[in-house]
Amino acid sequence: MTTLGAVIAGLEPAVQGWRGTVPDTWLQGRTAYGGLSAALALHAAMGADVDLPPLRSALVAFVGPLSGAITVRAEVLRRGRNAAFVQADVSGKAGLGLRATFVFMRAVESGVEHRVGRAPHVAPPGPADTILRGHPAVAFSQHFDMIDRHDADGAEWLRWVRLRDRDGVHPLVALLAVADCLPPVALKLLGRPAPVSSMTWQLNLLGAAPTTDDGWWLLRSTSDYASAGSSSQAMAIWATDGTPVAEQMQSVAVFA
Repeated sequence: MTTLGAVIAGLEPAVQGWRGTVPDTWLQGRTAYGGLSAALALHAAMGADVDLPPLRSALVAFVGPLSGAITVRAEVLRRGRNAAFVQADVSGKAGLGLRATFVFMRAVESGVEHRVGRAPHVAPPGPADTILRGHPAVAFSQHFDMIDRHDADGAEWLRWVRLRDRDGVHPLVALLAVADCLPPVALKLLGRPAPVSSMTWQLNLLGAAPTTDDGWWLLRSTSDYASAGSSSQAMAIWATDGTPVAEQMQSVAVFA
């Protein structure tokens, strides 16, 4: 399998951006796995200017399908004293596939110090755990190790996930690749496979440089609404020591 690091290393300079290829092993149906497309966009965005402050937020729109040959472009929309906004587009033969806006911001003095969001009470990954790799028919899932801690009831997924091969990948790029790894919660409500498509995705980081043990992150997705082909889900990420890492929101289309 072509690793994420190899996909990034294979990017070649092009006019105002980079040319690359989405390998078949990174597909999710007829399009690239969303975490891969977003990770490539972030990689390009981080190189769009020098000495960017830490990443704080990502706003992603999955506009159309991406497969095969792609082009990745990034540009600085605005850079102020504290923050920088960088837009990144990933396009393929069908046109624009992904558009993302990344917000980079340095730490500033503040009178507010508010931290909540404790991790669910589940044990961290251990040597006796059974590692899952997803269904073989879902190509991209073979790049990840996954551990289910319990069979969450109702509209919820709860799972430890790590990128199997992280060599040559910036830690934040690897985290973004992992962050979209859970199946849509609507599939759990349906109780069967069905065509789905992520529409929009927002991720807010809760620290400047998140770390964890051996690449493992605890991911949770929940949903309070799924109707008329549209589902809204809230997502969260924690490190192995229980530190809150990110809060997310995603809109998913369900064609069933």
